Amino acid sequence: MQRREFMAFLAGAAANWPLAAGAQQQVKPVIGLLGSTSSNDYAPMIAAFKKSLGEAGYVEGHNVTIEYLWADDQYDRLPALAADLVRRQVNVIVAAATPAALAAKPATKTIPIVFAIGGDPVRTGLVESLNRPGGNLTGAAHVNVETAPKRLELLHELIPAEKVMGLLVNPTNPLTESVARDVQAAATSLRLELNVMHAHNENDVDAVFSSLRAKRIGGLVIGTDPFFTSRSEKLGAMSLRFAIPAIYQYRAFAEAGGVMSYGGSITDSYRHAGHYVGRILKGEKPGDLAVQLSTKVELLLNLKSAKTLGLNVPLSVLGRADQVIE
Repeated sequence: MQRREFMAFLAGAAANWPLAAGAQQQVKPVIGLLGSTSSNDYAPMIAAFKKSLGEAGYVEGHNVTIEYLWADDQYDRLPALAADLVRRQVNVIVAAATPAALAAKPATKTIPIVFAIGGDPVRTGLVESLNRPGGNLTGAAHVNVETAPKRLELLHELIPAEKVMGLLVNPTNPLTESVARDVQAAATSLRLELNVMHAHNENDVDAVFSSLRAKRIGGLVIGTDPFFTSRSEKLGAMSLRFAIPAIYQYRAFAEAGGVMSYGGSITDSYRHAGHYVGRILKGEKPGDLAVQLSTKVELLLNLKSAKTLGLNVPLSVLGRADQVIE
């Protein structure tokens, strides 16, 4: 190669170096995580999500960015937070719990949304079908909303002499009306009186537990809600301190002193959601990914708490328990 040609080659190569360097600096995809409660409350669930996201090849801070927006139990903030994520043009929105998913759906028809919820996404109107959700939504769910009537039945079986039961719900949750209706139907079938009580903050919870004795409530069913889920341990301990047989959906409640828990695994839903986000970032369409619906439930019985409350646990309940805490 002659000197003139060589110099021309170097000049052309130098001119292309910035373009080549820019091509190598790939922009990290951004995940927008929309949460109904707070980061501390859902730390185990987010850890399960990030673990499975890493298994799919995406590690936060390395080749993906996660932007967190939390409503801090103020569900009326969720639509504005969802709109904020849309304005930021994130690549995927992860909706943590049903209130967040219901707020995210109308915010965008183009950005993929992956939810992790505790109810049937078809019944709540999030997707058209489980196998072919269509549109821009998919995700994972466990059937804890639908098992609320069963929790009343189990509690009645444990304390058959009690004829007045309480149902604790969060009035700001869009699913509260359907949960209360289903549990009321179960109470009517069992010939029980049901007292529906509301709580959406710490003061409300304290007031409800303090009023149970005056209302002659013999047992308490806690309705499905992210606010209650994030306080499972506190609620379990309070039910023991106020000497009220109570049941919730997650094992942390029974492990903390609640008499029983009956429901599915919330961390499994977040694990599945992490895998789906990874697949969507690699090019798959959310509408083509079947919703992962887990129907597996487990019954946890805290026999130690039952004895403390002076309860004689029927063999029918004891025999069905997947785990007994003694």
